Amino acid sequence: MGKEKSIRNIPNMLSAYRILVLPVIFYALFSNKDQLFIILLTVNLISDILDGFIARRFNLQTEFGARLDSIADIGTYIGAFSGMFWFHFDFITEYKSWFIVMMSLYIIPQAISLVKFKRSPSLHLYSNKITGYLQGIFIFTFFNFGNYPPYFYFMIAFSSIAYLEELICILYLKELQSNVKTFVHLKQNADAQ
Repeated sequence: MGKEKSIRNIPNMLSAYRILVLPVIFYALFSNKDQLFIILLTVNLISDILDGFIARRFNLQTEFGARLDSIADIGTYIGAFSGMFWFHFDFITEYKSWFIVMMSLYIIPQAISLVKFKRSPSLHLYSNKITGYLQGIFIFTFFNFGNYPPYFYFMIAFSSIAYLEELICILYLKELQSNVKTFVHLKQNADAQ
């Protein structure tokens, strides 16, 4: 294969599946089919882990795949948050200030990227990947076993730090990149050029 990688690969198919199943997840949500909702959401979370692992392991990472994965992630997390709101509104109101802080820190780099680069970022920083796992574990355990406050606070704190790193990268970059490891790597690569 030449320098160009095919966009037809298993990681991209998994990301596409996660996007295509979103209407069914929302159908389950608004039809009060909580078990179906939890199953589909769990499959989305697991397939998110798989697509990233397969892409890295078999060197199938592409710009298209990074963008597709980011869209699927956003849709899955909107679905998860909607499920919390729909099925567990008392939890949302009890922890609303924590959610506001975390969501604000998530939205700010997204908004700046849209203004600065005319598209959503797909940096895939290590901190964002860890955040995805931590949030995925939280979502899975929350819907299946309930809230465990120490883990909730840990997840919120780590997510907030990761979103701040993403903000710093977005402000630093002159052109948007995907699959950036950390801000330190970004800075070292820029200094080396």
